[in-house]
Amino acid sequence: MKLRVLIVDDEPPARERLRSLLAEIENVELAGEASNGEEALRMAVDLSPDVVLLDVRMPGIDGIQTARQLGSLTEPPAVIFTTAYDEYAINAFDAQAVGYLLKPIRKERLEAALAQAGRLTRPQLQRIASAGNRERRTHIAARQREGVRLIPIENVLYFFADQKYTTVRHTEGEHLIEDSLRSLEEEFGPAFVRIHRSALVSVRHLQSIERNADGQYFVRIRGCADPLQVSRRMASELRERFRL
Repeated sequence: MKLRVLIVDDEPPARERLRSLLAEIENVELAGEASNGEEALRMAVDLSPDVVLLDVRMPGIDGIQTARQLGSLTEPPAVIFTTAYDEYAINAFDAQAVGYLLKPIRKERLEAALAQAGRLTRPQLQRIASAGNRERRTHIAARQREGVRLIPIENVLYFFADQKYTTVRHTEGEHLIEDSLRSLEEEFGPAFVRIHRSALVSVRHLQSIERNADGQYFVRIRGCADPLQVSRRMASELRERFRL
């Protein structure tokens, strides 16, 4: 089967160069082209490419953050960075890229990188992506009917888990996401506090912690009309963290 490749670069000449090189390589086909990170994420969800050729310096979310978002997909593609700057190599491999090519890109180097990416199985890519997501993302990717929406972490009010789904409530509404509550807690650590086995709230948007006559704790979040209940088990951790 042919390796399906998505090109992501904000410069049209760079995309044209990669497109012409791909046309000369056997068992490879162009899945699509994107000019920025958000467009790349939408196309990755819609097209499920095997490999993403990803520029580092782009407007909006850069290539490093885009790679981390791609790694959070259920079936992440292999990522090969294509850039004119060698100082991003360490960050690129921290994001678990399988290749790093400096512009101007030569056909033989691109062909070798694609061959390496093509040998990776989906389970291997999932493990690679998981290892690369240890560093905090700046946005959460939420799928919606129109594609993928990127929600800045600073705008998140809380995460709520209900059976196999996780809802992110943010300053502009709420969306379903694929991340588990446990993985979110591990990734974002001190910026959020667990108040219930099903709820993780933003410390940034925490307005007050209240206690009723029965000794039950509640938290109020800016922008939310109703308080959120704190479980008995989490109440002691909450008191300790905020010295109540």
